[in-house]
Amino acid sequence: MPFNIIRNDIVCMEVDAIVNAANPELKQGGGVCGRIFYAAGELEMTKACDAIGSCEPGSAVITPGFNLPAKFVIHTVGPIWQDGNHGEEQVLRSAYRSSLELALANRLESVAFPLISSGIYGYPYEEAFAVALDEINRFLFQHDMDVTLVMFDQTAFALGFQLRNDIRSYIDDHYVDQHLDPRRRIEHNIPSPSAQMLNKESRHVDEERPYYGQALTQPADEIPGFDFKKEKTFSESVLGLIDAKGMTDTETYKRSNIDRRLFSKIRSNRAYAPSKSTVLALTIGLRLSVQEAQDLLARAGFAFSPCDKRDLIVRYFLENGDHDIARVNAALYDFDQSLLGL
Repeated sequence: MPFNIIRNDIVCMEVDAIVNAANPELKQGGGVCGRIFYAAGELEMTKACDAIGSCEPGSAVITPGFNLPAKFVIHTVGPIWQDGNHGEEQVLRSAYRSSLELALANRLESVAFPLISSGIYGYPYEEAFAVALDEINRFLFQHDMDVTLVMFDQTAFALGFQLRNDIRSYIDDHYVDQHLDPRRRIEHNIPSPSAQMLNKESRHVDEERPYYGQALTQPADEIPGFDFKKEKTFSESVLGLIDAKGMTDTETYKRSNIDRRLFSKIRSNRAYAPSKSTVLALTIGLRLSVQEAQDLLARAGFAFSPCDKRDLIVRYFLENGDHDIARVNAALYDFDQSLLGL
């Protein structure tokens, strides 16, 4: 099942379990811990935690959710940041692993995490995020579970400063506003609104460079040089790419962050019509080049658009050979774009 990143208050999450960034004594604290105790019912949660007693750093225990929308609360103790040289990363990784393993042991299907130790425990935000991303991804490659990382801080960023700046520069260099003047539309090969109303016989795609329309402005089988009567359908193309790259179905849908049931539809239905988000996710999961991605998008009736920041961010990662779907979604999250897959 997929991995999601959202901005929300974790006590509002309707999942099987939310994770509490607890203290070793399992007492009501501040920050996330304080909000969870208050929303669950301070008396009930305190009584349940007192019955357990304590929790070692890097370990996890479980209680009912009481008045929370979540059925359960998994309490885990992260490290207090000192300087990074006192085993903080190992303890933080263990906190995520222990929580996920406890959720699995209790047959839970959906779990929501805060960014453990990044609040009053002082763990540097970007480093804490990198650990969370890595441990959750490792788990999801082996198990099916719906995992959400819940960000509370509206000003926090998921990516490192340099990568965020590189992506911002790439967007600045390539982004074209939909309302730009006619000269820039010609420069970027984007049809004007009036041109888009012309009949289909007058439309064409520049064969010398990729077509950048937000979606194809004519049926896919009318693209010059692209005979869909002879070429494979979208579904057939995906299955062919899986075989060509020596991947398995499971590896493909997990690396693409799409649900197994959705992937089953792609495999079983030759004429399956995907959303653009699904196609973009597969361009990452299948480790495609930009040219391969353009081809796959075209087979589904889409194309990269310089008017769409999400498209540009995905293209940036493809151009740089970075096919980590979690990093791509972290970038999309940072730039307030909808995430891929899910």
